[in-house]
Amino acid sequence: MSENHALWRAHVLANHILQSPPPPLNIFLTREVCLQYTPPEVNESYGFDVKEMRKLLDRHNLEDRDWLYGIIIQSNLFNRKIRGGGKVFVSPDYNETMEQQREISMKRIMYLLEKGVFQGWLTETSPEAELKKFALYEVCGMYDYSLSAKLGVQFLLWGNAVKLFGTKRHHDKWLKDTEDYLVKGCFAMTELGHGSNVRGIETVTTYDPMTEEFVINTPCESAQKYWIGEAANHATHAIVISQLEINGTNQGIHVFIAQIRDQDGNICPNIRIADCGHKIGINGVDIGRIWFDNLRIPRENLLNSVAHVSSDGNYVSAIKNPDQRFGAFLAPLTSGRVTIAATAIYSAKIGLAVAIRYSLTRRAFSDVANGPEVLLLDYPSHQRRLLPLLAKTYAMSFAANDLKMIYVKRTPEINKEIHVISSGLKAVLTWHNMRTLQECREACGGQGVKTENRVGHLKGDYDGQTTFEGDNNVLMQQVSKALFAEYISCKKRNKPFKGLGLEHMNSPRPVLPTQLTSSALRCSHFQKNAFSIRERDLLERYTSEVEEIQGKGESREFSFLLSHQLYEDLSKAFAEKAILQAVLDAEAKLPIGSTKDVLGIVRSMYALICMEEDPSFLRYGYLSRDNVGDVRREVSKLCGELRPHALALVTSFGIPDAFLGPIAFNWVEANAWSSV
Repeated sequence: MSENHALWRAHVLANHILQSPPPPLNIFLTREVCLQYTPPEVNESYGFDVKEMRKLLDRHNLEDRDWLYGIIIQSNLFNRKIRGGGKVFVSPDYNETMEQQREISMKRIMYLLEKGVFQGWLTETSPEAELKKFALYEVCGMYDYSLSAKLGVQFLLWGNAVKLFGTKRHHDKWLKDTEDYLVKGCFAMTELGHGSNVRGIETVTTYDPMTEEFVINTPCESAQKYWIGEAANHATHAIVISQLEINGTNQGIHVFIAQIRDQDGNICPNIRIADCGHKIGINGVDIGRIWFDNLRIPRENLLNSVAHVSSDGNYVSAIKNPDQRFGAFLAPLTSGRVTIAATAIYSAKIGLAVAIRYSLTRRAFSDVANGPEVLLLDYPSHQRRLLPLLAKTYAMSFAANDLKMIYVKRTPEINKEIHVISSGLKAVLTWHNMRTLQECREACGGQGVKTENRVGHLKGDYDGQTTFEGDNNVLMQQVSKALFAEYISCKKRNKPFKGLGLEHMNSPRPVLPTQLTSSALRCSHFQKNAFSIRERDLLERYTSEVEEIQGKGESREFSFLLSHQLYEDLSKAFAEKAILQAVLDAEAKLPIGSTKDVLGIVRSMYALICMEEDPSFLRYGYLSRDNVGDVRREVSKLCGELRPHALALVTSFGIPDAFLGPIAFNWVEANAWSSV
């Protein structure tokens, strides 16, 4: 080692040894230099009456909703926790095992039963009673989708099947006991080998006139009943959807009641039950599989409002057409789709309330040297992520409410229309919920991953909505088929269109302006015309393409399959136009004022973001390339105009603080050492 290098090493060591000592351990950073939480209410103002807006969004049974919110928040049974600053939160404990989640879900149901929550859910039939049931069911789903899914099986599937398919003897025997949970039901329709294709169900029921009993059998493994909610642990009885064979003739699917457990919870003879196992969500629901080994049930257990079998084995039905009879047996699924659409929107509301409140208090980076950090929601890119989804959620709330109103006032004449609308909205609203929750999860960064902040786990719980009670893609195909049938029928009979929102096709095709100014884009007349042109043109294209394929010798069903791209575009156009009309109807009822003004901005955001996101507008020439650019720029302007109202818009959801996550409030205090 050279002398110079040795001197250099000595110099380095000396500096290291003689450097200044560290500051004393009792010196802390002052709070002035640390991040401080400021409630968004300090800097954000309400530009409209949030209570009035909540009335528009919830529309019905606000007092009943608030009553149930209070019951849940006040009980420790709902995992009541106090976080930093004394804030109370309620949400399921996801550290529990699957078995624990199932048992606590049932305990919560029994607690709500004692409080009278389910009174009249099956035994009262007025529109007012049904709306109250919808409202309370939605609140349960906001707390925990396992809770509402179990209730859905009990009341909407099992209970409604008895109510709709049964006659007075069934109603007297089963409905009150179901409402009081003396009977716990499940709905055994889906099989391992058949889900959406209900006609293909393989479970077979025959009739034995000697004993006046039906005999239910699972003839093969693919016929096992699969994904049956409540079957694994709790259900005592099952609605069994099965093929009915009478004297060697298959009469198609029919509906039966079978007891699967005794009152002590023991599985009945000639029945085997297995668990479907752990799932990506709703693990508080005991979902199972059922095999029937020539199970005998009384003749009276055929739900016989549609068809009847006499004691000597004669089959009688007032509905002679097998296709119409099949359609009648799917009626209970309509109420399920209506409910799913509504609960999906309330889930999206929770995600948006958490993400937007967080973005109004969380800062990141500075836009000027040495300047203060910027609120997340003041970044145009963050506004673009959340505010269009907020507008869509508003619009879809109005559509879900309209659907519920149509359903509770239903008549046989509009059952088909309810089926089509509920199918389209169930698909579009549940897809929207998944997209919204994912964006909200990402917008919250790492905090969105924590289950206590709710957003991420809601996504896992609600994901199943896109496939159960009707796979969304299959439902959208049904929508397009129904529109096709209506179009062909009206054209052949030379009759005007009536129903399904197609009345606009009786008028000349609207012409959109070639130059789209800001005022033109925000004009409700332009928006409605644009959506109507899209639906009209896609329906004509779809009909033409199907008929062209049929003209080449293919069957109608195969022609539908080959036209899948157009049916996807058409069904989406149908649903989005129905949603736009719901917003327009709500807006039209408002007096001139701030609420109407803000709702107008929300409506324009909904309409224009739909135009921006759907390639059909450009693909088929409804809008030019320049028009599409105009739409895109206008959406960004609308984001800026909605930004000052963001807090008020999510506050208008009326969701109690306790139903949100800690990051929606003082996320610094909630994560402080003292809160560990």
